[in-house]
Amino acid sequence: MTRERLTLYDTTLRDGQQTQGVQFSTEEKRVIATALDDLGVDYIEGGWPGANPTDSAFFETAPQTRATMTAFGMTKRAGLSAENDDVLAAVLNAGTPSVCLVGKTHDFHVSAALKISLEDNLDNIAKSVAHLVAQGREALFDAEHFFDGYKANPDYALDCLRAAHEAGARWVVLCDTNGGTLPADVGRITAEVIAAGIPGDHLGIHTHDDTENAVACTLAAVDAGARQVQGTLNGLGERCGNANLTALIPILLLKEPYVSRFETGVTLEALRGLTRISRTLDEILNRVPKRQAAFVGSSAFAHKAGLHASAMLKDPSTYEHIDPALVGNSRIIPMSNQAGQSNLRERLEGAGLQVAKGDPALGLILDTIKTREAEGYSYDTAQASFELLAREALGQLPAFFEVKRYRVTVERRKNKYDRMVSLSEAVVVVKIDGEKKLSVSESMDEMGSDRGPVNALSKALAKDLGRYQEIIDDMRLVDFKVRITQGGTEAVTRVIIDSEDGQGRRWSTVGVSPNIVDASFEALLDAIRWKLVRDT
Repeated sequence: MTRERLTLYDTTLRDGQQTQGVQFSTEEKRVIATALDDLGVDYIEGGWPGANPTDSAFFETAPQTRATMTAFGMTKRAGLSAENDDVLAAVLNAGTPSVCLVGKTHDFHVSAALKISLEDNLDNIAKSVAHLVAQGREALFDAEHFFDGYKANPDYALDCLRAAHEAGARWVVLCDTNGGTLPADVGRITAEVIAAGIPGDHLGIHTHDDTENAVACTLAAVDAGARQVQGTLNGLGERCGNANLTALIPILLLKEPYVSRFETGVTLEALRGLTRISRTLDEILNRVPKRQAAFVGSSAFAHKAGLHASAMLKDPSTYEHIDPALVGNSRIIPMSNQAGQSNLRERLEGAGLQVAKGDPALGLILDTIKTREAEGYSYDTAQASFELLAREALGQLPAFFEVKRYRVTVERRKNKYDRMVSLSEAVVVVKIDGEKKLSVSESMDEMGSDRGPVNALSKALAKDLGRYQEIIDDMRLVDFKVRITQGGTEAVTRVIIDSEDGQGRRWSTVGVSPNIVDASFEALLDAIRWKLVRDT
């Protein structure tokens, strides 16, 4: 059976940039656009040229892509011709083969926001789209507030769609701008739009996640006949975000009935890079990836309960809806004081450690985990530290180096500008191959700001590890989390450190101590030891 083509339209660089706290640089936009093109989306909406310097600069230097690069703007303003509207001209001057224009389709917004007649709004839509077509551009029309407008005045909302479609728009996109329409209504209204004369293969869907239904609403529109899907990586977008393409794409490629009915520009091979692309975006945004994110989250295929892990050993499909490798993710069997031997053996196998069922070492490892978690450790969120603990119990942890001592000082003093500043300094002495090495590092960054004692410790520890130096030069700390596990003056501090290397591997380590610096050093030490275990 011939499958229908679904078109994927990404608006991370434009609508995703509406997220509070998100502002891409021009180079970051280039990196993201290249990643999206590698993934296989059909359209990349690069931004609104003329609206800000970054977007304008991006279109001047945008990478060559297989995907259709698209500029975003708005329909012409009332009282101006399409040819003489400078805002519309700026969008056209970006030189993209495709242009998406947003226009009002809710009569309330036409009257209250634009303060023009309903007829003038229809004229603006039709003449703007016709102008794009006359300039040789593929035209898309974003029907803003469409679902709310359709509920209030269906005839007028449909007239707006017809005005764009009859003027030559390749795609007419139904937008749930406020994000409040539920899937059943999205499906029903989309079907009624098609019945009213807008072909499904010219119809797109753009949803927001204000009720956490953006993905479900998108699928409802596809079920009803829409054939373009709009969204963003990781669900970026203003307020609660847009439809999440990192969830939608694997659903369309891996789940029935979509896998049998439709094809997209994303191959199964490219899908294996989805987790990496998702985390690349978080890295650009300096955000910690959402662990519970569907498909790409680090906990998306984590199995904590012993009953689950026991079944997983027999057949992973018992508790996994897909093979995590299909989206570039991996299975995790977290270790905690709830763990049983089934969890433990599965996790050990994942680390390349084969331990026979009933081996006394299993009980020893479990007892150690339970004792240490009672002290404040958390191996549920620090898989690398768990692996080191297990290797040590099994006699399979090499003694790469020994830390003989370390010291950290924090000095508060006036600088040459007579301002009070702090400076952290760390001294670490390690013994490698029978030789003692002393390293000293300060935590001052290139801007002259103190990055703190943990930063100084990290730099000193990784400064000179002899024959291992080349290996650890490839790693870096990407997240640092502190939790007080017991209150009062005798508080116990737990530190979780996330590290990453050039191969894209990310691992977590834990340290616990009444002294936050000591807890941090323990987690740093584990991070380096895990890297050495894997790469030596």
